[in-house]
Amino acid sequence: MINRHQLLKYLTFLFLSGVLGSDLAISQVLAQSGVQSSVSKGVTFTCNDSEATIKAKNGPKVAIGLTTIYIGYQQVSSANKDPRIVRFDNGVKKWCRSDYETTNDDGTGYGLLWDGRNVLYGVFSSTGSQTGNDFRRFATSSWLSSYGSGGGAKVAVLARINPTSGNVDYATFLSAKKLTDGKTNSLVVTNLSWNGTNLTVKADSWWSPRRPDRNPMICSGSSPFKYTAVFTGDLKKVNSASAVNCT
Repeated sequence: MINRHQLLKYLTFLFLSGVLGSDLAISQVLAQSGVQSSVSKGVTFTCNDSEATIKAKNGPKVAIGLTTIYIGYQQVSSANKDPRIVRFDNGVKKWCRSDYETTNDDGTGYGLLWDGRNVLYGVFSSTGSQTGNDFRRFATSSWLSSYGSGGGAKVAVLARINPTSGNVDYATFLSAKKLTDGKTNSLVVTNLSWNGTNLTVKADSWWSPRRPDRNPMICSGSSPFKYTAVFTGDLKKVNSASAVNCT
C-alpha cells in the first residue's frame, strides 16, 4: 500500500514530468519556427527606399522579431540589374548592400534563409562572368567558384551573409552543365532549408544537374528536372545531390 508521503512524491513526479515535457515541446516548436525561408520572384528597389515602399513590392523577405531582411535588385541600366539586400530593425534601416555584384552581369536577389541569429543565406542569379566585382571574389574556395563557360543561361549563386553587417562571408555558384559541349546551363533555386549544419537547396535544373563531384548527371525526359543538393554550411562541399529522372 502506498503511504501519504509516497503518494505526494509520485504526484510531484507526474507534475514535474508534465511541465518538463511541455517545456520541451515548446522549445522544439520554437527551434523549428526559428528558421525562416523565402524564395520567390525578385522585385526591384533601391537602398534609398523606405521599408514601406519595399514591403509593398511583396518580394522575398525574412522577418524574425523586430527585424526584417529584404532581397531584390535595382535596374541600373536598360539592360542590367544588380542585386540589393537590406535590413530594417523596427522600421529603421540598419544596412543596405549594393556592392555584391556591380558588373554587366544581369543579376538579381530572389531568396533568403535566416535563423534569427548568425545564419543568413541569400540566393542570387547570374547570367555570365563579366569584368569587375562579382560573386567570384567570395567563391574562391567554394564548391563551384565561377559561372563557368558560356553565357546567357541563368544560374544561381548561394551566399552566406553576416546578418549584422551584410558582408558576404563566402559564396558558391550552382549551375547545370551541358553534356554536349560542357557549357553552363540554367538552374533556378525554388526552396532552402537548414538543419543547423547543412543547407538543403531544391531547384529546377535544365540539362544536366551536377553530381557532388560537379560532373553532369545522366537524365531522361524533359527539362527542368527537380534537383536537390545538400551543402555543408560553409558552401565548400555538396554532401549529396539527386534529381528526378537523373543518375
